[in-house]
Amino acid sequence: MDTTIYIRLRHRVQVGGDKPVYLKDIASINAPDVIIHDLKKLIVHKVTKEDNNIIIIDGIQIIEVITDKLNIRDIQLIGPQQTIVEVVMRKVKMSIPLFLLVWLLLFIGSAISIMNFHEDVSMQVVHQKLFYLLTGIKDEKPLTIQIPYSIGLGLGMILFFNHVFKKRINDEPSPLEVEMFNYQQSLDQYVIMNENKESMKRMDE
Repeated sequence: MDTTIYIRLRHRVQVGGDKPVYLKDIASINAPDVIIHDLKKLIVHKVTKEDNNIIIIDGIQIIEVITDKLNIRDIQLIGPQQTIVEVVMRKVKMSIPLFLLVWLLLFIGSAISIMNFHEDVSMQVVHQKLFYLLTGIKDEKPLTIQIPYSIGLGLGMILFFNHVFKKRINDEPSPLEVEMFNYQQSLDQYVIMNENKESMKRMDE
């Protein structure tokens, strides 16, 4: 078929463990209306039990499938040359006791970390000196400073993580989300590089 199609692979997608991977799932497609439907419904990979939870689909593999199934020769790949397909199994029902246990461990760990930090920097002494400078009164427990400080500490954590339970405060990503994004990018790059090495080994064999 004498026509040109343009394909832009997505960086990372998720698919069900028992479903085939269609071209429309992993790529944006620009093609004439007469073939766009066939392209979107084209199966590029069938997930099997032998597959791991991460599958790398290469652009060359996409070209081979399109050429073989639809006899299209002029295929232009734009953007990423591989797509990372994450196979998602059926969600397991969350265990309430396990959730409460993890929440309790995280709460206790966070509280101990904050208390150890305040002990290391002698925060109580700082509050006592600050209270004395402001009022001229020596007080071992300056609650008028400690209580607002504790409230401010909690509000600062909320602003830092940019969430109140599931609700966002604003559209800006939190530092934690940025770090998770950078970690995911590094992990994806490692997976792609490792897959390329394995492919080269198989070709040499």
